[in-house]
Amino acid sequence: MQRDVRGEEALDVHAHAGARGEGSRSRGSGRARVRGAGAGRGAPRTSAARPVCGLNGARTLPEEQSDVLEAAVSDLAVDTPRQPATLRTLLTLAWPVVVSRASQTIIGLSDTLMVAQLGAAAIAASATGAVNTFTVMILPMGVNFIVQSFAAQLFGKGDAVGARRYGWYGLMVAVMTELACLAVWPLVDDVLEVLPYTPEVRDLMVGYLRIRLLSGGAAIGLEALAEYYGGMGRTRPGMVFNVTAMVLNVFGNWLFIFGNLGAPALGVSGSALASAIASFVGFTGFFIYFLLDAPKGVRTRLSLAEFGRMLRFGLPSGFNWLFEFGAYVFFANVVVAGLGTTTLAAMNSVMSLNSASFMPAMGLASAGAILVGQAIGAQRKDEVPGVVKLTAKATITWQVSVGLLCVLFPSVLIAPFARGEGGAEVAEMGAKMLMVSAGWQVFDAIGMTVAEALRGAGDTFFPMMARIALAWLVFAPGSYVAVRYLHWGYVGAMVWLVAYLAMLALVVFLRFRYGAWKHIALVEGAPAH
Repeated sequence: MQRDVRGEEALDVHAHAGARGEGSRSRGSGRARVRGAGAGRGAPRTSAARPVCGLNGARTLPEEQSDVLEAAVSDLAVDTPRQPATLRTLLTLAWPVVVSRASQTIIGLSDTLMVAQLGAAAIAASATGAVNTFTVMILPMGVNFIVQSFAAQLFGKGDAVGARRYGWYGLMVAVMTELACLAVWPLVDDVLEVLPYTPEVRDLMVGYLRIRLLSGGAAIGLEALAEYYGGMGRTRPGMVFNVTAMVLNVFGNWLFIFGNLGAPALGVSGSALASAIASFVGFTGFFIYFLLDAPKGVRTRLSLAEFGRMLRFGLPSGFNWLFEFGAYVFFANVVVAGLGTTTLAAMNSVMSLNSASFMPAMGLASAGAILVGQAIGAQRKDEVPGVVKLTAKATITWQVSVGLLCVLFPSVLIAPFARGEGGAEVAEMGAKMLMVSAGWQVFDAIGMTVAEALRGAGDTFFPMMARIALAWLVFAPGSYVAVRYLHWGYVGAMVWLVAYLAMLALVVFLRFRYGAWKHIALVEGAPAH
């Protein structure tokens, strides 16, 4: 990776290049100038040249250049929260994140519902193929989650210009992801050959994965920019471009799965093609927005030292998600897949439905993490427990509501997935699975809320170790033994999911309560206690 990464803004002022804070509009007493920006507009000048601090030490700019920098940076004035978070504050920040996450859920539901008309084998190939694609991308996606944490803490400090560089670092991770996807692409056939799929499911999944992997970098780039803007308290841009991708994906499914408007009827592969096109278009639009949003007159050079610091905290976050998701892939591909195509189709349908509850709750938890990061950046760590408690109440309320629906109306919820060949069996089995899934809703809400808060504080290593231990030393072997040797069937598999999420919620809760996060300095130079 080159030290100079040049986009529309090449950097001349190392440490203070730009990001446009939403608070460029004046909002009264809550307005705070970007740290390091110099005097505000209209302030008296005392010399014709001014020192500007950068990563390589202080340097002096002529007055003309100083004026350009000052004008650009003054547009980056941001609002930092002055009062403890309220439910209204949380929801105002969260609803675009919830809509954004819900749009991703709708994409998954759309894929499954439309492909369901092709039969159980098509559902199994499409849904499990999506899971396998996500497995390849979950590490860089998890790494980029830390972009939000850096941006939020820098925003809290009043340093929006420093935060923008982390958007670029997230895009660097996206480029690396695309290269990794291209490297994995030739291995798809060989990898699926050793897994216990039926020949029909395997053949369909090969075509699906080969198309989806081509858009891996675009998907990660879309996430990177959403995380950057989210950390700045600007959650709407991510929503707009994710919803755009959703609309394109659903329309593309209708077009390419069934061959409407003269398009080829590609079946399962058509679902993959629609997702790939939607990812490319959504990312391209967001990237153009990011470039146009750059401050005028400021050139930016990225720092490998900062990028390395991001990876230092981001890789544990990424491995956190990778190892947990890897355990789920083992669960789906080995434990559940060994029970037959109908069971796998029912399980995937249930998990698609549960993502309808998980993604909005994850959006709320992510909003809570933004507030945690901003409070820490503003040196108001005493507000963090209140933010976490407030967020937990919101996520638990949502998850419990969904759990009640799963208990009261399981047959109604599963019916749209139970069409085509084998639909009756999928409906019966899926309804029972949905009722069991209600048992993990509260644990999932607590676990995701507290884990996101820890990530917002920069506490990423311990949660990674906890997830690895619980996922691979408890959940994966426990579910395998229960299904293969104790013959508990799919009910036993679902019970193990509930137990795993309960244990994880307890561990991260205790970690937060003991307060180790208070002594972590995510942003270089920030106080660690």
